[in-house]
Amino acid sequence: MPVRKYVIHSILLLFLAVSCAPKVKEGYDEKKGFVGTISISGAFALYPIVVLWSEDFKKIHPNVRFNISAGGAGKGISDVLSNMVDIGLVSRDLHAQELTRGAFPVHVAKDAVVGTFNASHPNYDILMQRGLSQQELIGVFVKNRYRLWSDIDRRLVREPIEVYVRSDAAGAAETWAKFLGERQEGLKGVGIFGDPGLAQAIKDKPFALGFNNLNYVFDLKTKKTATGLAVLPIDIDGNGELDRDENFYDSLDSLTSAVATNRYPSPPARDLTFVIHKDKKTKLLTEFIRFVLEKEQQGYLLDNGYVPLNNELKQIELNKL
Repeated sequence: MPVRKYVIHSILLLFLAVSCAPKVKEGYDEKKGFVGTISISGAFALYPIVVLWSEDFKKIHPNVRFNISAGGAGKGISDVLSNMVDIGLVSRDLHAQELTRGAFPVHVAKDAVVGTFNASHPNYDILMQRGLSQQELIGVFVKNRYRLWSDIDRRLVREPIEVYVRSDAAGAAETWAKFLGERQEGLKGVGIFGDPGLAQAIKDKPFALGFNNLNYVFDLKTKKTATGLAVLPIDIDGNGELDRDENFYDSLDSLTSAVATNRYPSPPARDLTFVIHKDKKTKLLTEFIRFVLEKEQQGYLLDNGYVPLNNELKQIELNKL
């Protein structure tokens, strides 16, 4: 066959193959259903549950793959706005400039940031009975008013408070700072990367004080605090002791119930959010977000240290899609 005829014949075959192939548009194939890869990065707070959600989604849609990584809420929002990923996991309020750049938020769960200290602290019992007030926490994390534990309460040990904060742009840090009337940059302490690192730093130091997301503080099997960690109660009314309606720190279930019923202050209770770019609301991404808002997937949340959205809030988020 002459070369010219061979080339024309090949082009015709290619044209026929393409024209007969099922069309894939926005992650949906006419024969295979949903196809493609969803890339996700961001908040450590959301990472564990998103892995579970992705595994369930793949059971229904086997032609969909996921690339999921944790790196902090700051990385999640940066990655999605620069089109490095499809979904950014964000555990703080969005900033006005992020919305202007095209961030499209959908809330998928709630949780809380909690103060954490070392379970071997010699004054563990006193701290669990009195907690610290918002003003006392400001004195520790923002104003450096208290250098020793005994500066807060004479009954506490005369040892330096070893304060730990997040070194990465983190939703937990931003939320904790907001509770204290500050931005993350205004928190004072030794910077540690990531929730796992911060939790470990507190475990290693008997006089340490920091903060973490709920699911990095509690053992999800026992629903009690993880070995070496203790949750620092918040003395909400500032009267120097925990009243009955402020005392809900004995288990993960009682604390998430307090978050759900607004007894734990917000902040540091917060929304957990999927952020996509407003110009990338594809069929595939929309289907995955709808999926995580379904009753069954929301049902995983309490067992994993999160608070599900109630029906009213869930409908608001579905209406966005």
